[in-house]
Amino acid sequence: MTAIDPDREDAAAAVATRAATPAPMPPPVPAAVFLTGNLFRHVVVMSLTSSLGIMSIFAVDVLNMVFISWLGRAELAAAIGYAGAILFFTISFGIGMSIAAAALVARALGEGDRALARRRAGHALIHGVWMGAAFAAVVWVFLGPLVRAIGASGETERLAIFYLQIVTPSLPLLMVGMIGGAILRAHGDARRAMLCTLYGAGVALVLDPVFILWMGWELTGAAVVTVLARMMIAGTALIPIIRHHGGFERPTLAGLLEDLRPVTMIAFPAVLTQIATPAGQAYVTRAMAAFGEAAVAGMAITGRLTPLVFGVVFALSGSIGPIIGQNAGAKQWDRVAQTLRDGLLFTALVSVAVSVLLFVLRAPLADLFGATGVTRDIVYLFCGPLSLLFFFNGAIFVANAACNNLGQPFQATLVNWGRHTIGTVPLVIVGAAWLGASGVLLGQAVGGIFFAAIAIWQARRAIVAAAG
Repeated sequence: MTAIDPDREDAAAAVATRAATPAPMPPPVPAAVFLTGNLFRHVVVMSLTSSLGIMSIFAVDVLNMVFISWLGRAELAAAIGYAGAILFFTISFGIGMSIAAAALVARALGEGDRALARRRAGHALIHGVWMGAAFAAVVWVFLGPLVRAIGASGETERLAIFYLQIVTPSLPLLMVGMIGGAILRAHGDARRAMLCTLYGAGVALVLDPVFILWMGWELTGAAVVTVLARMMIAGTALIPIIRHHGGFERPTLAGLLEDLRPVTMIAFPAVLTQIATPAGQAYVTRAMAAFGEAAVAGMAITGRLTPLVFGVVFALSGSIGPIIGQNAGAKQWDRVAQTLRDGLLFTALVSVAVSVLLFVLRAPLADLFGATGVTRDIVYLFCGPLSLLFFFNGAIFVANAACNNLGQPFQATLVNWGRHTIGTVPLVIVGAAWLGASGVLLGQAVGGIFFAAIAIWQARRAIVAAAG
């Protein structure tokens, strides 16, 4: 009889145990979180966290403006103002592409198809980067005519073009960050979407005084810091998608071509919708240029402050979109309608609260930028009754999000272009003739009232049509 080797028996038992033990499972991907729970809370949490991300992107521009204004050279501040109007075009392009990515991913998650969500996330990112690079190249080639078209001339024109020549090629980096953040928000992960842009703002906060003031690079320093901040945003946007939300499907040429249509069907009208805002702003900048560089500097300050102080409202189109998209994918139409109502209520509450705060702080804000004369008058106007009218812009953002996520993005396009053409140009002309530089901003703000009502009506129709 053969003796049994105890060591060999233990080893065999260990092998058998390992074979019987199931392989460790990958970490679970979170469920579609917006299909249950209090909708107003979802709106508040998503908007607040998303707004910090958006505000941090625009905070880079505000910090540039603050440190440049400390140099005491009006032409530098005006150049930043003109450049900001052009950069608004490029950022709006990125917002439009991120809306498409969020809508497609959120809808797939609501339908319970996680593989489709991963595939479309990756393909939307790739399409966004190459489209952003192409758009940036076109803008870069035509920087001279674009800057002159909005009223810049002489030394201010030269400085604005110089600044834009450095910053514009970095648009693909910003696209990665914006689309990556949109994908995270589609999963309901607004906190991690916020963090990547906060890192970018942190880079600007630390490096702006170093490059602009200490190293004496002035406008060059502001441009270089903007590029470095975008690099940080791009570098930190994709990691949480890979670590916590299943990452991306490996892209294939056939898949990219197949998803090009659904991406562009939302992205094209969404980009057109977003570009309407800087197009209207460009006209307003040109109208303001007739009143001198001090007026343009005042408008540049308010233009930088608006997305910063109203970042929560700006975030609504990106934060409410995934909530609507997931519930639409699950065919929970009562929750879709309630999301629209809660978004409008939240917009009203934020608009009133921010307007009160701005009015109280109007003098310190004007002092921060060294604003005097006409420049100070414009800042005071913005911090007074004018800011209350931003509610109507917010209502348009909320309604546009509904249309974009319910298969009617061109409705949002028509409203936005109407608001920034016939809802802006004639009122700005009349305001400028009656009240000068202040009338330009008043005319621009009043135009939003009528088109907000149209946008809300269209959004409600889109919900009824989608519900069938």
